[in-house]
Amino acid sequence: MKMSRRPDPTRKPELLAQILDYLLDKPLASLTFRSAAAALGVSTYTLVYQFGTRNELISEIVRAISARRALIEESFVSTVNTLETYYENLRVSWQWTLDPRNRQLQRLEFEATMLEAVEPDVHNFSRELFVFWLRVGRESLESFGLTPEDAAIESRIMVDAFYGLQYDLVVNGDDNGATAAFDRLITHHRERVEALSHARLPA
Repeated sequence: MKMSRRPDPTRKPELLAQILDYLLDKPLASLTFRSAAAALGVSTYTLVYQFGTRNELISEIVRAISARRALIEESFVSTVNTLETYYENLRVSWQWTLDPRNRQLQRLEFEATMLEAVEPDVHNFSRELFVFWLRVGRESLESFGLTPEDAAIESRIMVDAFYGLQYDLVVNGDDNGATAAFDRLITHHRERVEALSHARLPA
């Protein structure tokens, strides 16, 4: 009796990494199983077997791009939650974006987000990621003494502004200008957070 070959658990992440490299200078919209298979030197069957459908492949791509979430989350959890570490973690995330390769990955994430906007029932990972960043920011800010309402507002301001500056960087490629704006954002945001925190301290 012929035994079926067992799937190689390392094959999927290996293929995914190769697909990400292939997409660094290409729009996500151009991705098909056929184009990816030709670039990787594999059969379309191999990709369909590993990823299922094109929509599932795109979801896997966005998850891989956003793997930094786990790194930042680990940093927030493993360090003492102070204002210093909170803003240092934001700076680390910004430095990630400045890397040329990561900037292209961020571009792909933005493209995937636009797909979610028109196909909300098909893709939702970018929205889940947005909600995740809001929660991390809100919980940190509440631990600094902000009310839940203020923490939610300030977290959304930071997340929205951060995404906006990343978009600026992807579109314009002005590292110095975007970084100067990011530094100003951090300064003013911290001033507001400290003021809101002090306002709750007992007299």
